[in-house]
Amino acid sequence: MNIKRIHHVAYRCNNAKETVAFYQRVMDMDFLLAIAEDEVPSTKEPDPYMHVFLDAGMGNVLAFFEIPNSPAMSKDPNTPEWVQHIAFEVEDLDALHAAKEKAESEGLDVVGPTDHGIFKSIYFFDPNGHRLELAANVGSQTTLNRLREVAPLMIEEWNETKRAPRHAAFLHEGELAN
Repeated sequence: MNIKRIHHVAYRCNNAKETVAFYQRVMDMDFLLAIAEDEVPSTKEPDPYMHVFLDAGMGNVLAFFEIPNSPAMSKDPNTPEWVQHIAFEVEDLDALHAAKEKAESEGLDVVGPTDHGIFKSIYFFDPNGHRLELAANVGSQTTLNRLREVAPLMIEEWNETKRAPRHAAFLHEGELAN
């Protein structure tokens, strides 16, 4: 299999028009296209939908489905709301701070910036309840290489213990490699 890139990522929305307007206004995304059908092409089920596509930059596409004949949207009650999110990269810390100001000016409750060692992030929710993250990379290539080196050790230890391995503790303990 030779995967080139992610073609698009799709989520459900409550209202396609409101969702498009939010992502245009708050996230500066271009509205690329809409597809609407009364029948699901893959299953042939009679289930009308609106499928909208937004430009998330550099060939990345974020899509949403409005499906009015289905039960109301809900979240997995067993998964904390911070786990499932859509993360977007911004240019730098200045862009991250500007994005925070813009989101707050829209009346959104913004968390952060949060320091993850190799990037800093802010978090807020879209009108559908999807958690969004904007991240600015701050890590050096040396740090990224070090993290990649310990990743196999970390996954093995996690699999055995289900406790956070210490191999990457340097990210938050002031020992970052430059």
